[in-house]
Amino acid sequence: MLPLIAHADLNSPLAYRQGRMITAARYLADVNYCAEHLPPSRFVLLACQDRYAFAVGFGAALVRGQSCLLPSTLTEELISTLASTYDGLYCITDDKACALGLPQTQIADGLLKEPFLPEAATVPMIPAAHIAAFVYTSGSTGAPIAHPKHWGKLVINVQSEGARLGIVPGSCFTIIGTVPPQHMYGFESTILIALQNGAAFDAGRPFYPADIEHAIASAPRPRALVTTPFHLRALLSGVAEPSALDLLVSATAPLANGLAAEAEQKTTAPLLEIYGSTEAGVIGWREGTAQPAEWRPFSGVEVKTGADGTLLLRSRHASMADWCEQTDRISLTGDGRFRLEGRVDRVVKIEGKRVSLQRLEQAVNGLRWIEQAALVTLGEDPVYLGVVAKLTALGQSDLTMLGKFRFERLLRRELNDREDAAVLPRRWRFVETIPVDGLGKRRLRDLQALFGKPT
Repeated sequence: MLPLIAHADLNSPLAYRQGRMITAARYLADVNYCAEHLPPSRFVLLACQDRYAFAVGFGAALVRGQSCLLPSTLTEELISTLASTYDGLYCITDDKACALGLPQTQIADGLLKEPFLPEAATVPMIPAAHIAAFVYTSGSTGAPIAHPKHWGKLVINVQSEGARLGIVPGSCFTIIGTVPPQHMYGFESTILIALQNGAAFDAGRPFYPADIEHAIASAPRPRALVTTPFHLRALLSGVAEPSALDLLVSATAPLANGLAAEAEQKTTAPLLEIYGSTEAGVIGWREGTAQPAEWRPFSGVEVKTGADGTLLLRSRHASMADWCEQTDRISLTGDGRFRLEGRVDRVVKIEGKRVSLQRLEQAVNGLRWIEQAALVTLGEDPVYLGVVAKLTALGQSDLTMLGKFRFERLLRRELNDREDAAVLPRRWRFVETIPVDGLGKRRLRDLQALFGKPT
């Protein structure tokens, strides 16, 4: 049995919501009151957007012995599939206009107990073997896949992460997150890390630069921003002088060296990047910009290379009894460190040649007309490539002057000096913004949809 929260002082802050501090004791009262109003079921879809409402719903579900489903997207097709897979599935939501086709429990200020007696608060104990959540892959390269997460493993995981980040009992950190709590990264690094390390989190989920800056400036120090390269780039571009941070955490994709250095300089905070996966949780970390290419495994994580350099992983804090193959390729650099060499599914065969989409994408991004680009596979047999590109001011000017056909020829000619002509992208789409999801991740199907049917 392991406690729901690890706050030694139940009068200490656990969350900040719309400028109001919420103590650990108040959180426990809200959890118990909410638990009394939940229907009897084994499974609940946790659809709350407010981070505090999410944490209350999560705690209440654990108290009732229920398992939370945490899909990152809520399409009608997925909801229908979940409802037919998990008997008695209902959802907890903080949206009064929620249109999900499931029985609903609304969690809002009216449901949370008021008043309460702080001295009566007790910390619930949760069985370590209980499946606390089913966390889903993002679906960026296919259909989302569910991964069960046991409470004991989650606790070990976030305590290990907290020790590395310096978010430990007594550190009094306030965590601001731009990532949704339904995603494994947001779930662990904004909710669970606070519950299990005596910290507090901001209940909001700021997205736009001005909102992120407001959340940072409003949070008590020491404060940490848990974010992604996409949101970090937007913040630094949209806010000239961001408020100071005491810790900056980024994940979902490696940071470019220039962006990492700029982030550390402007926020005056040490930067720590996390590498992980939905199935394994946190895997590796790297600190600052001194050695930007190398990652170190978290405590309790072992890595080695498999066929074609694929990452093989064994972790004491994930549900892995033996070595598990991941979708990334790595190279070991000694002293237990490793480099990421790209995803296995981003190596394709074109005209009989093995092509690294990551390397070719870097070449496209190196063109002076391109501000940002994404490569996608098109067709099935034969496979060929397309580029979705956001242009620089020069690129926009030359596109207007030359016309699309001649401009594409210009880009191909430049790439032909660096790459085999047989593997060069055949189709180009020029967009104002490359579509991404709430984590700043590109979804393959969204990019492919920009090309329509091949001609």
